[in-house]
Amino acid sequence: MTSAHRFIRHALVAAITLTSVLSHAAEPIKIGVAVGLSGANSVVAPAVVQSSQLAVEQINAAGGILNRPVQLEIVDDASGAIGAQKAFDTLILEKKVDAVIAMESSAARNAALPVISRGHVPYIYTSFYEGRSCNNWMYVNGWVPEQQVAPVVDYFSQKLSAKTFFLVGNDYAFGRGMLAFTKQYIEKNGGKVVGEEYLPMDGSDWTAVISKIRSIKPDALISATAGGAPNVSLAKQLKAAGMTLPYGNLAIDEGTAKTMGDVATGIYMSASYLTSIDTPQNTRFLADLKQKFNGDLSTPNELSEPQYEAFFLYKAAVEKAGSTDSAAVVKALNDVSYTGPRGQVQMNASRHTPLSMRLGQIQADGSIKILETMANVSPGTQCPNLK
Repeated sequence: MTSAHRFIRHALVAAITLTSVLSHAAEPIKIGVAVGLSGANSVVAPAVVQSSQLAVEQINAAGGILNRPVQLEIVDDASGAIGAQKAFDTLILEKKVDAVIAMESSAARNAALPVISRGHVPYIYTSFYEGRSCNNWMYVNGWVPEQQVAPVVDYFSQKLSAKTFFLVGNDYAFGRGMLAFTKQYIEKNGGKVVGEEYLPMDGSDWTAVISKIRSIKPDALISATAGGAPNVSLAKQLKAAGMTLPYGNLAIDEGTAKTMGDVATGIYMSASYLTSIDTPQNTRFLADLKQKFNGDLSTPNELSEPQYEAFFLYKAAVEKAGSTDSAAVVKALNDVSYTGPRGQVQMNASRHTPLSMRLGQIQADGSIKILETMANVSPGTQCPNLK
């Protein structure tokens, strides 16, 4: 049995066990989690599942939501569009969840939104993404390009004197969207994009792309891949090719970085959450995770922490609404906030949230050294037509 299969089995067993524990008088509030237990996101899925499990455990230990226990329903979306359609059909039509809280690829999210619309189910999307995905039932607590790109580009330009940039991404919504914004920002601020290349999401051979980078000799490289496996393959091949130019990765998370060994050393990243954030809330979050999962703990990261806090945002919205009625909860999500490991989060900026952003650089031991912090960065105008 592979490690991926063991993880899926353990996640499903945990969900069944939790269901058994919560089978008392009060009808449970069901929250669905669609996540890539298989596919590209399987690298980050364990941390996302663990954050979900911790949040539900803590909420239930404190009396649940409106004196009702929370029941977690975890389904594999296979990290892609077809899997997401099946996963959301399962959660909404079969399991009849009250809400979905999910970190997914952009392809999976886009495929899931029609199911969300038909089911009229509140959906908190917890992944960073390319921005401007809007739906009457969806809120977002991850970062968007307006928050994440500037720290990397500005540091390269102002501190490392980079004037020419090469952009590399996966050929789908996230990669194209992120790098379109990045190119616009670079050129607006006096830089020049001298190359731009894309590989399919399931592609793993970056040889031709690296050859172009070598021949063009840009001052800096910026990538926006699908996360997980593509980050690993690109970084490994860059190192094997002896590439030493400044490299900013717009899709890497701290958990993935720690699995990559020395190939990740030196990569620059911009994040709203890093384990090195020095606040009481983050200290408690890390301690609680360690106590619950001990040796099985996956590194908390930019994809798993927003997943954790989203459960508390949903809890606050249900309590403000006084029920799990979908329309009432969606309305309340605009007004509630939660102060957690990365600070206060409120999804009131056209269904998105202002965030403090940290520019970091990956160290030899996989930790992230925070170089700069930018407080309360606006997500810009994302969904102006949604109230």
